[in-house]
Amino acid sequence: MKKVLVTGGVRGIGKAIALAFLKKNYMVYATYEKNVQAASEMEKLGVKTVQADVSNEQQVVNLFREIGGVDILVNNAGVSHFSQIQDFTKEEFDRVFGVNVFGSFVCAREAAKGMIAKKNGLIVNVSSVWGEVGASCESVYAASKAAVIGFTKSLAKELGYSGVRVNCVSPGVIDTDMNARFSPQEKSAMAEETTAGRLGAAEEVAQAVIFLEENEYVNGIDIPVNGGFSIV
Repeated sequence: MKKVLVTGGVRGIGKAIALAFLKKNYMVYATYEKNVQAASEMEKLGVKTVQADVSNEQQVVNLFREIGGVDILVNNAGVSHFSQIQDFTKEEFDRVFGVNVFGSFVCAREAAKGMIAKKNGLIVNVSSVWGEVGASCESVYAASKAAVIGFTKSLAKELGYSGVRVNCVSPGVIDTDMNARFSPQEKSAMAEETTAGRLGAAEEVAQAVIFLEENEYVNGIDIPVNGGFSIV
């Protein structure tokens, strides 16, 4: 049975991705950092959960020692921080880049070891529309997600000849807990900025990830899943 690891895979977009792979009969592992209740609910559905902070190198190394190699890695774990630049602290900066960039790097590094040995594998990084177009008051988050896109393209060139594909999906404004801070009026305004006229669903991001799993001739791309937000 093929094995997939989805970081931050017990809620929101990560949960939808994990469940999509479960439906395809993968052995699915999902990491979580603090949400024990959500992890317990995923366990009941058949997803194996492991507590790990992806910004902590030793915890990631221990994670891969525990679960072994994987056929697919989805680097979904991420944090955001809404703040004007003059109020941003170094600690906040380090946390955003630690999870979003270093976390993607160290998980990819550990997963790639087994993938290269097998000459086969897929890494999917989850970026953001803000990494593509930027975002006021989220400059650090946007920068971290832009870094994820650059990391994806570079790693695809590095690992492609070893049979390992690396791709990226960049969700727009998806109706998940991460965007709960926005008021209904703000969500409505953002929906109007898309050609679809609505916010996205986590399952629609999961569909894009499944496409990348199914089409083996796709490598080094970033799929915008944003309802046309980035072109309006």
